[in-house]
Amino acid sequence: MTAATGNRRKSNASYAAAVTGIGMLTAAGIGAAANWEEVTHKNKPSGVRQPEELQGLQNDFMYLVDGADIAAELDVHSRRLMDRFSQLAVLAAREAVADAALTPSQWEPARVAVIIGNANGGLPNYEAQHATLLQRGHRRVSPMLAALFTSNSAASSVCRDLGACGPSMAVNSTCASGTDSVGYARQLLQAGMCDIAIAGGTESVCSRLTVASLCKTRGLSTQRDDPAGACRPFDAGRHGFVLGEGSGILVLERPEHARSRGARIRAHVVGYGSSNDAYSPVAPHPEGAGAERALRAALANADVSPADIGHVNAHGTSTVLNDLIEGAMLHRVLGQHPLVTSTKGMTGHTLGAAGAIETAFAVLALQHQLVPPTANFETPDPEIPVEVVAKDARPARFEFAVKSSLGFGGHNSALVISRH
Repeated sequence: MTAATGNRRKSNASYAAAVTGIGMLTAAGIGAAANWEEVTHKNKPSGVRQPEELQGLQNDFMYLVDGADIAAELDVHSRRLMDRFSQLAVLAAREAVADAALTPSQWEPARVAVIIGNANGGLPNYEAQHATLLQRGHRRVSPMLAALFTSNSAASSVCRDLGACGPSMAVNSTCASGTDSVGYARQLLQAGMCDIAIAGGTESVCSRLTVASLCKTRGLSTQRDDPAGACRPFDAGRHGFVLGEGSGILVLERPEHARSRGARIRAHVVGYGSSNDAYSPVAPHPEGAGAERALRAALANADVSPADIGHVNAHGTSTVLNDLIEGAMLHRVLGQHPLVTSTKGMTGHTLGAAGAIETAFAVLALQHQLVPPTANFETPDPEIPVEVVAKDARPARFEFAVKSSLGFGGHNSALVISRH
């Protein structure tokens, strides 16, 4: 980064969003610390399960959150008002707020925003209630279904739980939802519409109907003989993604607000870009044109050059086409020097939650100056010209990281995150 660029960034410091808290529940662990330990010290996932709901399907396994005592954390009444994806978001948000050393009873509720991305809402609940309708009649359908399965219910649940009364929204840009939520939260902070933004994504879609449909697209891995080794981003032998559930929530603040209360700042979100391929409902643009526009827009928004980026937490789904297109795009924009990883090998593809979970991992990588390995990566693909970190976590010195996301419907988004 040139001196001139550095001066511009310093004068635009108020346009950054300070990351002061992280909360995570994934198949890799309960809590941010447990997740970080898992992705940096293991090269094989431990959270892959074969749930009863998926028995008999070509893909009968997925990454599930294990060890979260939801019954102990949420009372019966609260649980009845939330689908599982909302419950995961509430628990992750509580951790993020505690990590930020914030006390909801002491903040100004109208100055706290909640933006949570989600791709599918409460589909398992919807599917179960549809079965009830067919088998037992309309009188047995739950009156709460309409409120529980919609995508916005996670954001509204977090608002109720924390008493946050500022701007609130659900972002649904499929697999880019979590990344977009963080980007939109930063924009709300910049516009002065809030002082604190609780932003991220959540997903829980152990749904027989959904998985059966995805099997028909041939996007899911069907490696039933080794489910834990099935998700292998960027590997030459990759053959499809594996679904996961989870939630990742970040607390973002205006930097001056964070400093005024003496908060620990983990990193800053300094750039955001978004685009659409306008190409296909399921496949990315074959040349990665939309993803490239989003990444270049994020770099320009952050006022940094491609050479400044030291690490990329890639979308890296483990599908043949996505990884090839994304890898070529990253090389075209950033060259070969950034250390690239995909943490989906440890968490699965959590769809609307993925971008937020992976943004949290990028923040932790910056903070610890350590790049997690890509689980199950064994054989480099000669057609993917980027340096994929494998086997062991890689110590490195870098000031900027990128989070890249691509989603069904042609949605693309990217964030630039700064260490300082």
